Amino acid sequence: MAEKSRSAARIRRHARVRRSVQGTQQRPRLSVFRSLSEIYVQVIDDGAGNTVASASTIDAELRAQAKGLKKIEQAKLVGKVIAERARSKGVKAVVFDRGGFKYSGRVKALADGAREGGLEF
Repeated sequence: MAEKSRSAARIRRHARVRRSVQGTQQRPRLSVFRSLSEIYVQVIDDGAGNTVASASTIDAELRAQAKGLKKIEQAKLVGKVIAERARSKGVKAVVFDRGGFKYSGRVKALADGAREGGLEF
């Protein structure tokens, strides 16, 4: 029997979510990836297959602002920044792709920050 790992389980959950979540040009997909130390988010138009906007805690401009903040506060900051960048590209509404992660903690904080920044989902 094959080894079952947490990362493989997350990938299975993400594949299951992705069957129903599709990003379009009018309503792209807000995709979240969370590692132990960082959080990354992209706004993706799946129809054209390109990334409209992205933000993460490793961005040079965000790194200075995020220094000294807790991880949940960093996630909320990244959410606000992705909302600002997406709105500058003309995106007002998105579909949320939690990437197989539980909708709690940093993932929820990022979503709340994006909503505060003006994205609708």
